[in-house]
Amino acid sequence: MKLLALEARQNATYYQSRYQQVQDFGAELYVLNGIGTPDFWPADRYRVVGSQQIDDLITEAKSWHEEERFDGIITFSESAVTTVAAVAEALGLPGVGAEAARTSRNKLLMREAHREHNAPHPDFRFVADLEEALGAATDFGYPVILKPTLGAASNFVFKIDDREEMEELFPQALSGIEEMSWFAMEAHGLDLGPHGLLVESFLDGEEFLIEAVAWDGEVYLGSIVDRITVEGGTFDDDMHHAPTSLTPEQVAAVHRVVRAGAHAQGLRRSVMHAEIRFHRGEPYLLEIAIRPGGGGLDLIAQITASHNPIRAVMDVARGSTPRVRHYRPTGVHVTAMCLISDAGRIASVDVPVDVAESERVFFLKVTAKPGDVIRRPPEGNSILGFLGTTGTSLEDARETMLDYASKINVSFVQDGETS
Repeated sequence: MKLLALEARQNATYYQSRYQQVQDFGAELYVLNGIGTPDFWPADRYRVVGSQQIDDLITEAKSWHEEERFDGIITFSESAVTTVAAVAEALGLPGVGAEAARTSRNKLLMREAHREHNAPHPDFRFVADLEEALGAATDFGYPVILKPTLGAASNFVFKIDDREEMEELFPQALSGIEEMSWFAMEAHGLDLGPHGLLVESFLDGEEFLIEAVAWDGEVYLGSIVDRITVEGGTFDDDMHHAPTSLTPEQVAAVHRVVRAGAHAQGLRRSVMHAEIRFHRGEPYLLEIAIRPGGGGLDLIAQITASHNPIRAVMDVARGSTPRVRHYRPTGVHVTAMCLISDAGRIASVDVPVDVAESERVFFLKVTAKPGDVIRRPPEGNSILGFLGTTGTSLEDARETMLDYASKINVSFVQDGETS
């Protein structure tokens, strides 16, 4: 099978390991970037358009498709799901469709679809300025959530506890989303829906992350992961555990909510990453994205539930019935976390050998490199990478993970030095 991976603007080397998985699972993978670096992928299967314009991307994809006859188009990037939908339509290949992609990418359109189709969701309001944000927060009651309509990776997502915090953080978020990388990586010339900020009512319960597949009217929950972070004002300091602590009855309730959300967003055949939060004992939708979850969630799904989100992407992209089943945990415990550091320009990141080569580590990915600038809230949400460990229980896996994370050393460029 021949698959085409697509990004309008390359997200550094972030998806290279997933591209390699696609090849390891038997696909011949080609990569097309609108803007990208040389030597990112083998030269005979890599092209850079030199433009983020959707018309230029479609033209190049059509030309390459005539030569290679691709079976499907894929992406792992939240910033490319609308681009992939548009290119797939232009090439006559399977896809979710432009409208479903736009609804699933833009959080305002997603919320409006949930409301129209009675899929459980928080109260929400699109706000143009601080006064509107303050008005929405007053109506909903503090705390509230402030979030971008076209964000990802918790960039400029804040829990706002009172009027003073809103007055401080709203202007920072409004300014920050204009230069946010996830927005900058979108294709130009596509209708992405309103670009701005939402205020949402706060859901007070625990959060769960789900790798799922919609296929011809049915929704399969492949894996369920508990978010076990001690929550603060931002949502980037993620720590996860699987298998889930949800009861079978709660899993059934989550399934109903995810299915309702998928139908509301117009997803008939799609890979999905769903985020659910309980409120007063009932599950509500935070979002349903039409790509696998980031970090090591694909590996967690494989280890703890025998679900393979990468294979599902490959199957769905070419219109082939995916290998899916309803959630069934394997009994293996894992924990995983984002590696968080102070802000600054990185001089070096040192990972000890006993951490890097430990048989307890199933996922270790350092995404930041020397010279990169780490930005922390409210300026941004940069992370160093990801770490995941296995164990006989939640406590065992988490203790190992925290011990290993403490051994990873980060140094920063000091004032007056060059990196």
